Amino acid sequence: MSVVFPFSAIVGQDEMKMSILIAAVDPSVGGVLVFGDRGTGKSTAIRALAALLPKMRAVVGCAYNCDPEAPDSGLCAACRDARATKASLKSHQTPVPVVDLPLGATEDRVIGALDLESALTRGEKAFEPGLLARAHRGFLYIDEANLLEDHLVDALLDVAASGQNVVEREGLSVRHPARFVLVGSGNPEEGELRPQLLDRFGLSVEVKTPEDLETRMTVVRRRDEFERDPEAFVAKWKRKDGKIRRQLESAKANLRDVTVPDPTLERAAQLCMALGTDGLRGELTLIRAARALAALEGDDSVGDTHLKRIAAPALRHRLRRNPLDDAGSTTRVERAVEELFGA
Repeated sequence: MSVVFPFSAIVGQDEMKMSILIAAVDPSVGGVLVFGDRGTGKSTAIRALAALLPKMRAVVGCAYNCDPEAPDSGLCAACRDARATKASLKSHQTPVPVVDLPLGATEDRVIGALDLESALTRGEKAFEPGLLARAHRGFLYIDEANLLEDHLVDALLDVAASGQNVVEREGLSVRHPARFVLVGSGNPEEGELRPQLLDRFGLSVEVKTPEDLETRMTVVRRRDEFERDPEAFVAKWKRKDGKIRRQLESAKANLRDVTVPDPTLERAAQLCMALGTDGLRGELTLIRAARALAALEGDDSVGDTHLKRIAAPALRHRLRRNPLDDAGSTTRVERAVEELFGA
């Protein structure tokens, strides 16, 4: 198993780190899109977060990592059949999956297809699970998401909306659970993301190359130290990573107890109305993300402070183009926040 750069050792990029921690606490936020310059730690942060997460309990031998405590509707067909004949499903601890979706992947590799070996050698029609099956209950990471082929985008949109992957081909009819946190990254100079896929990301983060000398030196120094002796570097940051892991575990356990007062709901709605966001997905994402942030920080209710900190990632990608305002989306959100909440 390869050694992963520690999450706590990542320099700067506070908005990106906050956003992916929020997505880990509450997957219903809808995933994270990280757009920015190459070499700014986008993929490093995703892999580092996965290494932080505590192991999850899954059914032994299940290709979909089914949760043994899930209701029948959340299980694959094999696990449902097994539960019907047994008192309980045998389970084990397994790492949270982080699955890469490469740009050149075929549709069969992503959604699954007929198992040719079984068909040719035994004459059986069997299903070979794809990347969506492996990503269930974990993270699906798409590097260069803006370059993803249209037919794969369509498949992802269907699954992201339903939480189920349905495959109908070559006489096969398979349905299996596929709920995952969608994480995408890309460089805006290489093209824009399709609006339909962009809307599926709960949070959108902008990352930039550090411009101050001290930060750049620290980034290079830590990366060089890691590459020269990965095990020693990880051991050096183990305590700080452990603190973040405990923070995540506590936030997930306490999330349901965090309240959202009516005045906070009103503020969220006022902010979305001021920005002219379409639909109500903006308010829902804003509230869910603010609740997860409050849980991470040990607060028992959501307030203005949480809304202000998460407003830009939750709303910047939901704004309509305004021909009378040439300011960037981040500037427009910050301006609306200042007008509503004060400086």
